[in-house]
Amino acid sequence: MPSDTRILIVDDHEDTLYALESALAPLGYQLGRATSGDEALKQVLRGQVGLLLLDVRMPGVSGLEVVRYMRRVEQTQHIPVILLTGFGPDQELTTAAFGLGVADLVMKPVDPWSLRTKVRYLYDAHRHHLALEQEVRRLRAQVREHTETAAHPQRPALPHPDARVPPQRPSGAHAGELEKDRT
Repeated sequence: MPSDTRILIVDDHEDTLYALESALAPLGYQLGRATSGDEALKQVLRGQVGLLLLDVRMPGVSGLEVVRYMRRVEQTQHIPVILLTGFGPDQELTTAAFGLGVADLVMKPVDPWSLRTKVRYLYDAHRHHLALEQEVRRLRAQVREHTETAAHPQRPALPHPDARVPPQRPSGAHAGELEKDRT
């Protein structure tokens, strides 16, 4: 995950944004903010978001609608989301949220210590997941390159027309391989 990846906090109330930023500041992560679901989607689709703290009920596009859209887009479907709600426990909301793969549903006002613990775990786990995906891609490219090289080996150098010139060493040959060629 790039070093400029941030945690995006989305809420339509300025005081809630400020409180959440204050709660997460001790973690030292880069934080971003959005005040609507539309704005959040734009930022998420631009990339560089490693975790989303998202208010459920906002005017326009709700938090659940943002998550539904994110889960349909390959580049955003694995970004962890913590939904925030100030309306108390709601079984229908809980079912819908976890059905969409939301990491957690947190009631406002939030406990800063608990939120920091959840955010640290989810953000770091997501970063490790992306690093592993990148390593898998790199290793697959190496295997593909190796397979292609093995399927199309380099031709041996043609002998020099002057028989007194010794044959050239094939590139990548080891001393033991050359000894076999001399015998």
